[in-house]
Formats: sequence, structure tokens, C-alpha cells
Amino acid sequence: MKNLQISVGIIRNSQGEIFITQRAADAHMANKLEFPGGKIETGESAEQALVRELQEEVGITVKSSRLFEQLQHQFPDRHITLWFWLVEEWEGEPWGKEGQPGRWIAQRALTAADFPPANASVIAKLVQQVQAE
Repeated sequence: MKNLQISVGIIRNSQGEIFITQRAADAHMANKLEFPGGKIETGESAEQALVRELQEEVGITVKSSRLFEQLQHQFPDRHITLWFWLVEEWEGEPWGKEGQPGRWIAQRALTAADFPPANASVIAKLVQQVQAE
């Protein structure tokens, strides 16, 4: 069974929108929406992986981030540990650098069903944040 460590960026702009991308049709959890990020490489911290992955995937340079949530999820064929980072300061304009569709969506409009199951608690927390404001 695979054991994956993944660092993910919740890129939120000053209008309260979050940048999301769509998973490839041939990927695990095909066509689901996702927060950009990827696997943590050997010798790399979760935050270093976040910076590298966001540069590779969406072309931004992270200026600051803070840990939003860490969780584990079990799939039939893999166990994943996810680090979700809130990124509100960066350079560049995010775009689907690897050919993946990307767009901004209002934080309150996030829907867990559109994302892989491992994201459900993070989506709920993000939506609750907006409702509490």
C-alpha cells in the first residue's frame, strides 16, 4: 500500500476567492477539483514542498503561508497525510502551468462533493469561516 505525504496550498485572494484546479482525467480522483499541491520529496519539509509545488503547478512564488489543517485519509489502495497551507501572500498570478484548468471561486461557494473525500473537513472549515464573518 502506498503511503503518501502531500502539501497543498489554499491560495486565497483579498476578495475572499480561492484558486482551484481540476485533476486530470487519468489521475487518481479524476476530474475532481483540488487545491494545488503535490508530494513531499525526501529531505523536504511540508512547507518547502508547498513552495516548490505551487511554483511548478500554478507559477506563483509563495511569500508567506500558515498551516491551516493537517489530516490523514485512508483510500483502499493508499494512505495519505495532507498538509493544507493557507497562502494569502504570493508573487505572480496563478494559472494551470501543467495544462490543468484553474479558476477562482468564492470561498463560500466551495462544495465538498466537487473535491476528493479527503478534503471534506477542510472545505467545511473554510465555509464555516465565511459564515462566521
